[in-house]
Amino acid sequence: MEYQNHLGTSEGRRHRDLTPLRMCRGLMCLLVLLSTAFMMLVFFGFMGAVMLRLFSIHYSRKTTSFFFGAWLALWPFLFEKINKTKVFFSGETVPARERVLLIANHRTEVDWMYLWDLALRKGRQGYIKYILKSSLMKLPVFGWGFHILEFISVERKWEVDESTMRQMLSTFKDPQDPLWLALFPEGTDYTEQKCIRNQKYAAEKGLPILKNVLLPRTKGFCACLEELRGSLDAVYDVTIAYKHRCPTFMDNVYGVDPSEVHIHVRRIRLDDIPTSEDEISSWLMDTYRLKDQLLSNFYTEGHFPHQGTEGDLSTVKCLVNCVAVIALISFCMYLTFFTSFFFKMYVSLVCAYLASATYFNIRPLPIVGLLKA
Repeated sequence: MEYQNHLGTSEGRRHRDLTPLRMCRGLMCLLVLLSTAFMMLVFFGFMGAVMLRLFSIHYSRKTTSFFFGAWLALWPFLFEKINKTKVFFSGETVPARERVLLIANHRTEVDWMYLWDLALRKGRQGYIKYILKSSLMKLPVFGWGFHILEFISVERKWEVDESTMRQMLSTFKDPQDPLWLALFPEGTDYTEQKCIRNQKYAAEKGLPILKNVLLPRTKGFCACLEELRGSLDAVYDVTIAYKHRCPTFMDNVYGVDPSEVHIHVRRIRLDDIPTSEDEISSWLMDTYRLKDQLLSNFYTEGHFPHQGTEGDLSTVKCLVNCVAVIALISFCMYLTFFTSFFFKMYVSLVCAYLASATYFNIRPLPIVGLLKA
């Protein structure tokens, strides 16, 4: 029990001490990530996701995923190569070219970032899309990126979210467009207080009493299946665990935690998932009961079964990508700050557009389609 509490808690001593060197290095990395994100959005996000989208949604997505995939690859580079966090994969492998729905437990605020480590190994980091709470869309710079990458924002009130979700999901049906759609059915990150409330609710409703995850909210998952079942190859049940301390965002930036991230993957055929909403809800509850048991075993044994299904990232490829992104963004910064007034005006107008488009959830439609209509 002591080992389980040590692994499962977000309190306690950090894996590495927060030294001035780690703090300075982390803040420098964060500055690089923010500045490159801003320039990527202004120059390539706008051109790819707005201007090119006026002519083709498919090629707009390919262009956007290419440039933003290169930027997103900086995060696994930070985690695994700079911070020396070990990421272990177990279970089944995800074929690179499948269109998939990922369902994952939500242990902390950075779970979704570690899915980039898996996506990068499959060359799909630019195609992964998340269903996330709407407050994250208000983050400076990052919120614009979430909008450009077509993340689905939700208020976590189904009467408000249903129409928005279904409208966005309906645009993801084209089998030509690679898709990794990631959903955290718990709807919020795990804490001991939330778990206690969840267990009390489960006992009153006759639902499974879970210790390591929260009860899943089923309506969003049902909507994803209803809208996309015909265009998906599989559903992947992803379970994430941390050793020894559950990290915060800044823990990741500074490189003090986590020491290890363990990601277990289970492939589920679509034919094995029921079609009616009630049966899907029961199936998802059973899936989370199994996930809860899997985590209990992890906290006892210190690892998931069948570990070692994915190899390490190539340091050379990570470095080449990092240098290429920084060089490209440096050139864009030079154009912005040291050349003509035109580029300064361009950046200002694009910022105004991205801020308003994100706030009002505006995405342009292809001109050809409008003309036909």
